[in-house]
Order: sequence, then structure tokens, then C-alpha cells
Amino acid sequence: MSKSLKRVRAALLAHGMDDTIIETGQATTAQMAADEIGCEVDQIVKSIIFLGETSGDCILFLTAGGNQVDPIKAAKLAGEPLGKADAATIRAQTGFAIGGVSPIGHLTPPRAFFDPRLLDFALIWGAAGTPRHVFNAAPAKISESSNAQPSDFTS
Repeated sequence: MSKSLKRVRAALLAHGMDDTIIETGQATTAQMAADEIGCEVDQIVKSIIFLGETSGDCILFLTAGGNQVDPIKAAKLAGEPLGKADAATIRAQTGFAIGGVSPIGHLTPPRAFFDPRLLDFALIWGAAGTPRHVFNAAPAKISESSNAQPSDFTS
């Protein structure tokens, strides 16, 4: 079991969530993940990382699978210009590789924002630290566990 997967499992248990991690195929889009799991695309939590151009910190936007992050709204929420975070920076700050960035279990917990659309579901699915593993939990638990503020940042 990878270190990233172990870290997500530990975070689930530490926050009082069930260990619901399952292995899937390597879905490369939210729709592919939803099709594999058998849920709606908006039940897939996309963990979108931007780099704060002033702070140099990764900033996490947890969004519903069918939504897109609006860069202008996101930068306003972050309080600084946002740029693309490269793979090495994401790995160094979060402990996750691109494609496996989880909403929880980060090495350095980032500032995080939560798409209110995710609250429309009883369960949502997020990456569990690898591109092949996901977990499900109540949206409020994921928002709380990731310290993500529900905010309007989608287009």
C-alpha cells in the first residue's frame, strides 16, 4: 500500500469517517470515474490545485465533477493571483501526485474551498491518494475534514 493511500486512510479514520477506499481503474476524467463507480458526475470531487503567485502556497478547490473552477472567482477568494502549480510543487506540498490528490490527508494542509454543489448529495467520491483509489463520505464531513470553506468559485 502506498504512503499516500495510507495517509488518506489514516485521515478518514482520524476524522471519524468510515474506511470506504476502493480500487478502480485509472479514470482520467470525472465522467469516467462516475461511470466506473456508478454515480452522478457531480458526486465526483475534483481536487483542483492552484499556486498562489504571492504566497507560493498550493490552494485547493474541491469542486463537483461537472463544474469548472472560474479563475477570476478563485483568485478573489484566495486573495492573490493564482497560477498553475507544477507536479513537483504539488507533490512537495500535498504529498500527492497529480491524478491522486485527495481532499484530505495532505502533508501540509492547504487553504481550501468547497463547491456548494457537492452538498446536494448524501455521498461524494474523492481521490484516495492514488489515481486508482477513491473513497466516499458525506460532503459535510469532507468539507470539515479538509477545512474547506463552502464558496462560489465555479463558472
